[in-house]
Amino acid sequence: MNLSDPKDIKEVIDGCIKGNRKYQEILHKSFYSKMLVACLRYASHRAEAEDLLHDGFIKVYQKLSHYNYQGSFEGWIRRIIVNNSIDYLRKKKEFTIDFDGENEYLLNKYDDHEDVHEEIRLTNYKAQQIIEAIQQLTPAYKAVFNMYVLEDLSHKEIAEELGISIGTSKSNLSKAKVKIKEILERMGTMSDL
Repeated sequence: MNLSDPKDIKEVIDGCIKGNRKYQEILHKSFYSKMLVACLRYASHRAEAEDLLHDGFIKVYQKLSHYNYQGSFEGWIRRIIVNNSIDYLRKKKEFTIDFDGENEYLLNKYDDHEDVHEEIRLTNYKAQQIIEAIQQLTPAYKAVFNMYVLEDLSHKEIAEELGISIGTSKSNLSKAKVKIKEILERMGTMSDL
């Protein structure tokens, strides 16, 4: 089956809604790898990502009857999986605010699309190295980094989603980038040995 073909998508969705295991397996196998990568960006380790993915797929199956066949089906699934991961982080209450108020004024002077910090040159690294570096971030840094860089949310949207200030979102993004850069440089040094 081709889950980019609207007829096949409808057939799989209808089958899943009816509880047909064959169609549930088709859906699961079609999106497992891509969605696991999304979960790995929020999880501390692979087992946690697999748990997030399992819970996310349960929500996908529960919400299939609400899919309106507009936009990308994969994007719709990804949104559910990512929201599940964010909800999990929020419930863990590990969102320690690593932010000193002294810099809040400076950070709030910039709008969402300006980034005053040096960009990380990710082209020099393999995808697995980048994922490993992201996994080493604190939950707060990881969530903001993923939501801003990978999910393309604004700092305002991130702040609302996580219940933090816009300044904290900007600070956590900045600090996440610095930390990722340090981790990747350390990985590069270790591989040079």
